[in-house]
Amino acid sequence: MNFSTELLDLSYKLVRLAIKNNIKISTAESCSGGLVSALITCVSGSSEVFDCGFITYSNDAKNKMIGVNQSLLKEFGAVSKEVADKMAQGVIKNSNANLSISITGVAGPNSDNSNKKVGLVFISSFNKNTNKLISKKFEFDGNRDQIRNLSVKKAILILIDQINNEAN
Repeated sequence: MNFSTELLDLSYKLVRLAIKNNIKISTAESCSGGLVSALITCVSGSSEVFDCGFITYSNDAKNKMIGVNQSLLKEFGAVSKEVADKMAQGVIKNSNANLSISITGVAGPNSDNSNKKVGLVFISSFNKNTNKLISKKFEFDGNRDQIRNLSVKKAILILIDQINNEAN
C-alpha cells in the first residue's frame, strides 16, 4: 500500500509518541478495512507499540471478535456512534492494548442497506489508562478511496490527541 507522505508522517509521529509514553495500540476497523493498522505498521519500530488489529467488516465479526452486541447493531446499525464506542471498548478487552481506535462508516460508492449517507463515518478511541472514550462523527465528501483515507487520517490524529492528553 502506498500511503501519502502526510499520512506516513502522522503515523511516524504517532509511533514515536506511543513509544515515548509506553502506549500499546490496537484497532477495530470496518470501512477502513485494516488501513489504520497497515499505516501504523509501515513505521519502523511499530512492533513496540502496535498489539493487534481487528478487521470487523461484518456485524457477525463485530459481535464474535470484539463483543459488539447484536441488539446494539440492530437498534443503532453498524454505522453509529454507539457501535463505534463498543468496538473501541471491545478491542481493549480482547487485546493487550491500553489505547484503541475504531472506525465504522459508509465508504461508498453506494449506501449500505440502512440508507445512511455515503461518507458518514464514526471514529471512537478508548484510553484504558485514563478511562477516556472519545467519539467523533464525520461526513466526508469524495469517492471510496478518499473517504477511507480521510477516515484513516482522522483516526491517527485522534490517537495522537489521546496520547498527548494523557501525557499532559
